[in-house]
Amino acid sequence: MTVLFTMLGYDVTALELTAALLAVAAIGLGIAGTRWMWPLYFASGVLYAWLFVEFDLYASALLQVVFVVASVWGWFTWGEAGVREPRALAPRQRLLLAAGVLAGWVVTAPLLKAVGGAATWPDAFILVASLAAQILLIAEYVEAWPGWVIINVVGVAHYANQDLWFTALLYLVLLIMGATGWRQWSLRRESVRAAAAAPAEPSA
Repeated sequence: MTVLFTMLGYDVTALELTAALLAVAAIGLGIAGTRWMWPLYFASGVLYAWLFVEFDLYASALLQVVFVVASVWGWFTWGEAGVREPRALAPRQRLLLAAGVLAGWVVTAPLLKAVGGAATWPDAFILVASLAAQILLIAEYVEAWPGWVIINVVGVAHYANQDLWFTALLYLVLLIMGATGWRQWSLRRESVRAAAAAPAEPSA
């Protein structure tokens, strides 16, 4: 892979840099709720799948395939208007979701180890939790964003341990963006609901 520059002793390749920049741009558009996030998300997923295969991070590579498929789904689900009023899960739904992620994580990690994957427990968690968060994002649920915050915390440590320092830095940026998305979608939901509950102006 072509090395563009070295940062803190780490060689940043054209592949990794391009994938990272596309991911940041896509998430920025996602925070704004526009469907144009999905084409950039698609391209970033393709490039990151290639990168992770090179490092034997099979769950991370598989996750990018999920992101690519989700990008097509998201494009048609959000439609031209994008996200107008984010939704929220009920407390019981949140508990069921958390239990499902935990179960999927416990099942997936040993499978990755069996096929020779590296760092299977954090890699499996990122795969399973990201799948859940991705579905929530496509379905326009606010809870997608706190999910991404947790995932990105794990991602920073995981990719740093694999010496993918630039990708670890990306996950740190995405962590901040996830917190921003959480706040913006929550405010948007409150604003829309408040406007809907406000009494109508009397007609002249």
